[in-house]
Amino acid sequence: MGVKDGFDSAVDEIRAFNRMYTRLIGVLDYPGQLNTPYSLSEARILYELAHRERTHVSWLRTELGLTAAYVSRTLGRFEERGLITRERHHGDARYQEVLLTDAGRAVAEELEQRSREAVTRLLATLPRTEMGRLREALATARGVFDGPREPAVRLRGLEPGDLGWIAQRHGALYAQEFGWDASFEALVARIVGDFGAGHDPVRERAWIAEIGGRPVGSVLCVQDEAPDTAQLRLLLVEPEARGRRIGELLVGACVDFAREAGYGELVLWTNDVLTSARRIYQRAGFVLVAEKPHRSYGVTLVGQDWRLSLQGG
Repeated sequence: MGVKDGFDSAVDEIRAFNRMYTRLIGVLDYPGQLNTPYSLSEARILYELAHRERTHVSWLRTELGLTAAYVSRTLGRFEERGLITRERHHGDARYQEVLLTDAGRAVAEELEQRSREAVTRLLATLPRTEMGRLREALATARGVFDGPREPAVRLRGLEPGDLGWIAQRHGALYAQEFGWDASFEALVARIVGDFGAGHDPVRERAWIAEIGGRPVGSVLCVQDEAPDTAQLRLLLVEPEARGRRIGELLVGACVDFAREAGYGELVLWTNDVLTSARRIYQRAGFVLVAEKPHRSYGVTLVGQDWRLSLQGG
């Protein structure tokens, strides 16, 4: 055999790395390593579903590089176990959407926790002095295959045009994802209109999440009618920006501001179909205090009141 050129050497290095890394993280026996009945690919599908309100089956196939037959069989097993439900898209019956059930979200969260614990145990075997070199090497490898690292998320205050963007994106996204009619966009327009016309900058604030100079999320903190109480309103994250914890950043900014402004309690009202947002609220410490069915925006919903005590925090 002749001397290998750079390309052939790279092939050998990648294959050697794959053999080493699959052994380290237990890919060949993922169920045994994490004590779970789910394979690595099944766990990845559950991860993606858990980070989106609704997911097109076609998106799963394309994003994860899976065949239609494999995705169909996997989703069938999930459905049999009560982990998902499948619906036709309300606007285009050609597309099927997948939603996690409460049981499915519980499984996804448990798998996420076990995976993090496994990686934590792996890193615990390395010297702390090697962490920087490891992160740099991993970032370099990702950059080679995926291109430059994703631009950072930036939270900022309102700029001209943002209030209109908040109303327009709420109207468009909720119509697309949940079939809500134009009355919801009108409600959002009134909320942002009132905020823009006269809010107290000391006690009220709005944030825009931005990536590469483009808005991808929003949230407002306003005074509630109840004394000593603030209200979180209009949390939104664009679909393509989800999975980057932007919702948690926005909610965290709202909670921190409300506490610093001297409020004793932060409240919010949402609907039960907004499952991803509810998970964010729960992780932030909000507690569900009331539920009530209602008919709004052309659909039947269950409204929910959530509260977070800011005392002693």
